[in-house]
Amino acid sequence: MEYSVVIPAAGQGKRMKAGKNKQFITLRGEPIIIHTLKVFEEDPWCQEIILVANEHECGAMREILTTYSIEKVSCIVRGGEERQHSVRRGIDAVKNHDIVLIHDGARPFIDFRTIHQLVEQAAKTGGAIVAVPIKDTVKRVKQLEVSETINRSELWAVQTPQAFKRELIKQVHIQAEREQKIGTDDASLMEWYNHKVTVVEGDYLNIKLTTPEDLIFAEAILSKIEENK
Repeated sequence: MEYSVVIPAAGQGKRMKAGKNKQFITLRGEPIIIHTLKVFEEDPWCQEIILVANEHECGAMREILTTYSIEKVSCIVRGGEERQHSVRRGIDAVKNHDIVLIHDGARPFIDFRTIHQLVEQAAKTGGAIVAVPIKDTVKRVKQLEVSETINRSELWAVQTPQAFKRELIKQVHIQAEREQKIGTDDASLMEWYNHKVTVVEGDYLNIKLTTPEDLIFAEAILSKIEENK
């Protein structure tokens, strides 16, 4: 099956405390965004990558695409005020593929198996997400006092990619813009639109690089991947 993927990479990632967009931080000599793009560059199902970048960093993104021979990026789209606006612009730039994925630029460890399961599921249901069951006990806390222990059997931590039928998610974004609805992710917009979203179980290694500590985990994951080659 074929798909397009929108990769939002316009956020500045202040929690990383790097003094620059975290996408340009290097792991094993390559920028984080390149590690992510290479997954889709090498996936034969992926026909097109739409990269969403900060308007002041589009030139730098073009340079590293050339340096690392990333050829599937059909265009670099200027990001919006919120992530949701950036994704909408990316979706609008997608060509004719029926399934579109939305994937965090700072989540470089997604694998082909999960991507393909997700695409197949989205083709059946219209919308699907990658998630993993919560492992920790979760408590509701008010003013540093535990008020409730949450039943974790129904709790899943959501990752990306998230996959949708293109015309459906485009219509959802149009409606959200019309009603000034901001969702926490694209799946939450689908829920708001009263369209079901199904789940594909992912991998705990598919982490998003958000804080400096995550870079330590990223190096360990890369070591594990190299050992398994």
